[in-house]
Amino acid sequence: MTTVYCVLPPSVLLTDLAGPLDALRFAMRFGAKLNVQVVSNLTQVDTTGDIQLAGLKPLPETLNDGDVLLIPGAVDEALAYQSAAGQMMAQWLHRVFNPQHHQIITVCSGVFLLGEAGLLAGVKCTTHHNLLEDLRAQFSRAQVEDNRVFVDDGAILTSAGVTAGFDVILYWLGQRFGADLALQVARHMNVYFRRTGNDAALSPWLIARSHMHPAVHRVQDAIAAAPDAAHDLTTLAKIACVSSRHLTRIFKQHAGMTVHDYQIALRHALFEQWRAQGLSQEKAAIAAGFSSANAWRRSKN
Repeated sequence: MTTVYCVLPPSVLLTDLAGPLDALRFAMRFGAKLNVQVVSNLTQVDTTGDIQLAGLKPLPETLNDGDVLLIPGAVDEALAYQSAAGQMMAQWLHRVFNPQHHQIITVCSGVFLLGEAGLLAGVKCTTHHNLLEDLRAQFSRAQVEDNRVFVDDGAILTSAGVTAGFDVILYWLGQRFGADLALQVARHMNVYFRRTGNDAALSPWLIARSHMHPAVHRVQDAIAAAPDAAHDLTTLAKIACVSSRHLTRIFKQHAGMTVHDYQIALRHALFEQWRAQGLSQEKAAIAAGFSSANAWRRSKN
């Protein structure tokens, strides 16, 4: 039986907590031997949306071999972790955590609490992309990695913002209880493709979507819904309600790449996801919309 303590810092981000907590709940339904407890050194914790969490168990005095700490981020990490409650939690972490016997999983800014506890020296880690430079500045001995969904440094697993909490907990479930169980959980939660630790946090699914042009977004939505399908420019132009020539121009202007390059980028991401599911290069290439593994290789040039 593995005990996972969900450790709630002051002003916890609800999305950082709810996703992984639900994944653990479904994992138990599918047979994982887990004991999940929500703990804090506060009797009541504020969170997003003016929601307050109460009825929390106290922090355990000691940890048993194999115990895991799951630490979600905080709404304002600077205030949360520097507060009296945050500092007391950091001191508790420093006292009870032994990397030879325990694991810690953090979501988003939860990694800052590890820094306050003196646990990041020499540790490869990551956090939300907006907080990477702050993490480097505050904890210079940490080995901060850019643009990663999550980083596995053995005893300490850290993840990027919000939805990356799904990815890191699914990865951990696969490591602890096997890939089949993790895949069952992912499917049940409609997370059909799990990102890996090698995936960029700012993936092709996101990097070309920061513009405000509605017609280009409609075309991107159509491609993203089926990146493995054949999308001809005439059909996409009808979706955008513009001519093919005009679509070519505005897509490059607002997305920063051609329609073809955008689809190929998504297919490469899809290929990597199929590979993570265990498919061979040939099968993954075909599933992603390439005619063969050779076609996939040629498209990388």
